[in-house]
Amino acid sequence: MKITGYRTIAARHHWKRAVGDVNGHIEDAVTEVPILIIETDEGVEGVGIGSHADLARLFPAIEGEDPRSVSALFDRMLAAVFKSGHSGATYGGLATIDAALWDIKAKLAGEPLWRLLGGRDRFVPAYASGLDIALSDDEIAEFYGAFADRGYVAGKLKGGLDPDADLRRLRVLEGVFARNTSRPGLMLDANESWQVKQAVRYVGALEEHVDLLWVEEPLRRWDAVGHARLSAGIRSAVATGENLTGVEQFRPLFDAGAPDIVQAGAIWGVTHMLRLATVAAARDLPISPVGYNANPAVAAAMTAVPNHLTTEVQALDFAPGIIVDHEFADGGIVIGDEPGSGIRIDEAAIESAAHADGWRSPAGPHHRPLRAGLRVVLDGVER
Repeated sequence: MKITGYRTIAARHHWKRAVGDVNGHIEDAVTEVPILIIETDEGVEGVGIGSHADLARLFPAIEGEDPRSVSALFDRMLAAVFKSGHSGATYGGLATIDAALWDIKAKLAGEPLWRLLGGRDRFVPAYASGLDIALSDDEIAEFYGAFADRGYVAGKLKGGLDPDADLRRLRVLEGVFARNTSRPGLMLDANESWQVKQAVRYVGALEEHVDLLWVEEPLRRWDAVGHARLSAGIRSAVATGENLTGVEQFRPLFDAGAPDIVQAGAIWGVTHMLRLATVAAARDLPISPVGYNANPAVAAAMTAVPNHLTTEVQALDFAPGIIVDHEFADGGIVIGDEPGSGIRIDEAAIESAAHADGWRSPAGPHHRPLRAGLRVVLDGVER
């Protein structure tokens, strides 16, 4: 069997709510969902979701190769771009190819990917995440209530500007999940908006009133020493790593004794997730994927590693035309038995939904404010 070509499709996901974080948000969000189809000479096709970045530059490294050699092909792609580097967007394209190859390998084996990777239990523990910085208290209760109805017991809020507002919103979240547990899991994501002392003061103020499981991305992703200092100064765990593109980028963090929870962006694919989980497990650290909806295939990888903690779920549906053989139940993700990664594409449905608007702001919701990390008062308002 040989890889012969690829084609790309873009679906549109209408979130039916505002989406964003401390760096900005968009109202009534509609986002593009890049889909990749890898073609073979035997007609078996692999589906990957994630990114279309640098596909033309990466594909020659796998063209004509046997798609079942997934791990070796991952390294061939890394080697093909080593001069310019694989960090950033390029890693997204590489990871999407990787996800499509794993889909082919599992289809050829006639097994769901979670079985092929060595998983025993199809259930993946998960938590809810609303990307909710712009939602009102009532909207927060409604969004997380839909997850609570499916047995979820934990959620993550976007915050970092105003501790009083964040405390109020965390109380709303706590009340929603209290129907399922006496100790709801509460997390706060600051999206790299603080510096160390700011983070210690901010999180410390919240910890006087609520028990946080973790604070996520409190500092810039490369601040290894800062993350270690912060972890020593607060009770909650420090979680970071979703924007690091490559296992080797975690080395300074591990050397510094940080983070407490190793995160990986789901968009970075299956092989990245497996390798990072192994490195983290060697340090007795848990791993937690971020953004499951951006690449549902990573859920299969989490059934096969010993240190999976919980996976972020940002929506209970997918873009029109993307059919995923997963269910959201019992407080997590239940993966089905369909061979491959369980992702099917209905191109006609995607085409019929293509009229939807895209990002309402040209910069998207992730344009870093100029004075992030430089605010004098904790509520983020400089007078």
